[in-house]
Amino acid sequence: MPDCIFCRIAAGEIMSPRVYENGRVFVINDINPVTKVHALIITKKHIGDVLSAGDESADLYKDIFDAVRETARIKGISESGFRLITNCGEDGGQSVPHLHFHLIGGQKLGVKLV
Repeated sequence: MPDCIFCRIAAGEIMSPRVYENGRVFVINDINPVTKVHALIITKKHIGDVLSAGDESADLYKDIFDAVRETARIKGISESGFRLITNCGEDGGQSVPHLHFHLIGGQKLGVKLV
């Protein structure tokens, strides 16, 4: 396992309360939120980015989108709307090289890139 903050959270080495969890992913609140609601949907297994999911991607993405749906419901933004973002690579703004998605909302979002 790489020395990765998300791997350490997944392994329980760093405590971070879970918003939601299923077989392949867990959800935590972002420690530096950019909106009123900012949750991170993170794969339990270390996968570098969205292009690296490989053969397991169908089941993995099902669990990811189940987590998106459930987290939006838990956070009270499933009706009002939200944005789902994943960054890929340095130019894409990926600061942690571990597959994760940002679920942001809880306020009116403009077209400006986050």
